[in-house]
Amino acid sequence: MLGLDPAELAHQDFVDVFTGNQVPARAKPLAAVYSGHQFGHWAGQLGDGRAILLGELRGPDGPIELQLKGAGMTPYSRMGDGRAVLRSSIREFLCSEAMAALGIPTTRALMVTGSQQRVMREGVESAAVVTRMAPSFVRFGSFEHWHYRNKPEELKILADYVIRNFYPELEREAHPYLALLREVTLRTARMIAHWQAVGFMHGVMNTDNMSILGLTLDYGPFGFMDAFDVDHICNHTDQGGRYSYANQVPVGHWNCYALANALLPLIGDNDAAQAVLDLYVDAYGEKFDALMHGKLGLATTREEDRALFDELFKLMQANHVDFTLFFRRLGDLRLDLPAADVLAADAPLRDLFLDRPGFDAWALGYRARLRQEGSVDGLRRLAMHKINPKYVLRNYLAQVAIEKAQQGDYSEVHKVLAVLEQPFDEQPENESYAAPPPDWASHLEVSCSS
Repeated sequence: MLGLDPAELAHQDFVDVFTGNQVPARAKPLAAVYSGHQFGHWAGQLGDGRAILLGELRGPDGPIELQLKGAGMTPYSRMGDGRAVLRSSIREFLCSEAMAALGIPTTRALMVTGSQQRVMREGVESAAVVTRMAPSFVRFGSFEHWHYRNKPEELKILADYVIRNFYPELEREAHPYLALLREVTLRTARMIAHWQAVGFMHGVMNTDNMSILGLTLDYGPFGFMDAFDVDHICNHTDQGGRYSYANQVPVGHWNCYALANALLPLIGDNDAAQAVLDLYVDAYGEKFDALMHGKLGLATTREEDRALFDELFKLMQANHVDFTLFFRRLGDLRLDLPAADVLAADAPLRDLFLDRPGFDAWALGYRARLRQEGSVDGLRRLAMHKINPKYVLRNYLAQVAIEKAQQGDYSEVHKVLAVLEQPFDEQPENESYAAPPPDWASHLEVSCSS
């Protein structure tokens, strides 16, 4: 993606550059200021407290910014040390690459660099630097900063920069700033539909963590759903559950309102901005509906499909069914069986439910729906296994890799990364990485410091 030679990794000056210990020639590192709403409350000025933009490289697919996270103090560190800990760096490194392999819009991670330096968080921990990549790290909060400071000129400069570099087609629009709000709103809605469809929870959907390009940004206390629960909260810090799985959709909409408010001096038409924001609900619904049809192997759309989906999620909620395992195994459901053989063939799916008769009743309707469109088992299985991953970054997998890395052994980080880079493949040699969490993992908690 960047045109860099992997052999450069062996050179000490390369390591020094990507840990912030050496500034390369012509580079002008900077930290960006932004503000934001955190947990629904206006937090004022924030900024890159531990992130430093190293520069921009022009790769084969266009410009990519390189950012060092954890390389030291910046003007916005707010009495912090500007460092990142190894556990959070590994989590961000693995998850951003896992999300990319799942086809979800995301920032990327080029590398994570461990260190013997110690930093104090809840306890003493190892420091690290993660090098992350994106076409831009501009956030909703970048616009909020200039709006709330009553700096309309700077607000316009930022908006013009974003349009010129990332939405150039909007320059021809009669109202380019309104068009910018529309495009960001649509991208945000569709991104969150992708999250919901794989059971991903971001954990801290503050406006300063929302990308103006509709990318998943700032991996902190994230989590992939194990036992399905629409009210699940992956962030231990989020006592009120603002960023639960169920709330991600409306919070995404709320964040777009915050962006619209910041852009309103440029848009100048409140009704027009409201009309654009109203597009969010349909954009999310259309994307999630399309993803659900794919996850269930349905090639056509019918009015009664919504009821089929709703009944499924009610059943999964009541039984706390493993999210990833269920959809993966659903691809193996067969239509070409005598009635007497169905229960035995469905056992891998049925055994995920305490209420097996409830599943049987739903499966009866699901099979009828598949037969309505002449679904073929083999073709449907192939299609569903390209959409429903077998491997996601469960918290316990990350924890095992982190604990080994804290002892200086990065082999499990490499192993987990390799598995997650092919999430839809069977990988029989890595079957254990698809298993539900073991009992010991029930105590794992991630928070805003994760």
